[in-house]
Amino acid sequence: MSASAAPTEIELALAKLTPFFWRALLLSVLAGLLVLGPTVYMFEVYERVVNSRSAMTLAMLTLMVLLAIGVMEVLEWARAETLREAGDALDQTLAPRVFKAIQAVHLKQGAAVGAQPMVDLRTVRDFFHGPALGAVMETPVALVLLVLLFVIHPLLGWVSLAGAVLQVGLSWLNERSTSPALLGANKSDMSAKAYVDGTLRHSDVIAAMGMEQDMRRRWLVLHEESLGLQSQASDHAGVFQALGKLLQTTLSSALLGLGAWLVMHDQLLGGPGMLIVGSVLGGRVLAPLVQMVSQWRAVVQARGAWGRLGQLLERSPAPVQGMPLPKPQGRVAVENLVAGASAGAPPFVKGLAFSLQAGEVLAVLGASAAGKTTLARMLMGLWSPLAGNVRLDGVDVSVWNKAELGPHVGYVPQDVELLEGTLAENIVRFGEIDEQALHEAAKAVGLHAWITSLPQGYNTPVGDAGVMLSGGQRQRVALARALYGMPVFVVLDEPNASLDEIGNAALMSALQAFKARGTTFVVMTHLPSILAVADKLLVLQGGVQQAFGPRDEVLAALRGASAGTPAAATAHRIA
Repeated sequence: MSASAAPTEIELALAKLTPFFWRALLLSVLAGLLVLGPTVYMFEVYERVVNSRSAMTLAMLTLMVLLAIGVMEVLEWARAETLREAGDALDQTLAPRVFKAIQAVHLKQGAAVGAQPMVDLRTVRDFFHGPALGAVMETPVALVLLVLLFVIHPLLGWVSLAGAVLQVGLSWLNERSTSPALLGANKSDMSAKAYVDGTLRHSDVIAAMGMEQDMRRRWLVLHEESLGLQSQASDHAGVFQALGKLLQTTLSSALLGLGAWLVMHDQLLGGPGMLIVGSVLGGRVLAPLVQMVSQWRAVVQARGAWGRLGQLLERSPAPVQGMPLPKPQGRVAVENLVAGASAGAPPFVKGLAFSLQAGEVLAVLGASAAGKTTLARMLMGLWSPLAGNVRLDGVDVSVWNKAELGPHVGYVPQDVELLEGTLAENIVRFGEIDEQALHEAAKAVGLHAWITSLPQGYNTPVGDAGVMLSGGQRQRVALARALYGMPVFVVLDEPNASLDEIGNAALMSALQAFKARGTTFVVMTHLPSILAVADKLLVLQGGVQQAFGPRDEVLAALRGASAGTPAAATAHRIA
């Protein structure tokens, strides 16, 4: 990041953890210095107890080293807890944003990222109290020990420094060798998991048409690719881990031999006892680097997860909170609307323009791929337009706070999927249950009698995606959810696609009742039955507005169109 660039959202979240890191670093330094306790104990026993043969001296030294070890363990526990708290604090800061970003990216950009960002957040959180970060925290102590080696004798210090440089070189080689394979393995593993999720969602189709073997074969390709890359990375990491431990052991022995040579020439500060001290200190200098090499897989995984989280949050910036807006009345204005999947791609709808007053019902007619579903999503503010806008009571719905607007609108998508929970929870949109409003919504679509006849009534679970219900029941529950709380604006995308005659009659009755109360409806359909309650009619063909106006006027115009045109075909189907 350049010096002038503003910090990203994820960098700001990390900056808030600075107090945790400073506290953990202080605890690491104190605990690291106490690691010298057993070494000092060994030196003192050799120098004092062996020469004086004093049992009291031995007892006091032993008591002191046990106390030092106990304090060291408490400090290490405190450091681990501090880093765990840092991870939890990061999770509390980012988890709500990541959850919203997953939904926003899926809605606005059509990218099904699934639950992987939540897995990435857990990976980063767990890294904070893992051994790799702990090894980084111990690096300052390693520098102190290196200084002590220089004090004992510069030659010991230079040899230890050379060993540290070699260990850093091994870490760099380990990074170059294992990171590409680990990142590739993670990518393949995510693809394999996403593939499994997709096959589970369509397991009935796969089973019915005997597609299991072919689907399993495609999954195995991704799975085996991931395993192969993981194996490759593990082989390389194992080699560098072994080399790191070999270097650490060799350095300890080299320092021991070098110390003996210095003693032979009366050049070792502190005498023969420093032989062992120098060897132990040299091993401790390399210990954090060896630990980082052995934990490099965790480092790569955390770094990859951190990068993906940053990209996700950049793709879906946090919305700017504006001033609270008054409850809408239901006036709708669509102004020169152009919409598509992304800029540069051919638009799905082009130049739509119409308006509705509160309490009006608009029926949108058109064949498949006419742009009805795209219009429905735009009316709900789920996609940002390429040009033009959709206004509800004069406010652009794409920028209206959905938490503020949501209770006043209703929406039934073309592909209805309920959320895992009870019938009541789905109808009340998983908020607080208002019994009166719940029963009114269910009665409006003719569900109340059926629900109350069930053993668990409104507490009946619907299963994952509403699998426990029939298609028609799911659609009517979705209608009740859209009408819950007396919304002022409701968009229904093919609401009668799965309804039988009774369900269709209940839908017509609900439209008439809520229309009389002032609710504005936009109903996408290619069936003419909705026209009985429609005030206005919009005809789409290939994303282009063919006709709009009062129902009877549009029907008359369509019937008068030249034979063979899309408009004439629409009029014939309606008639």
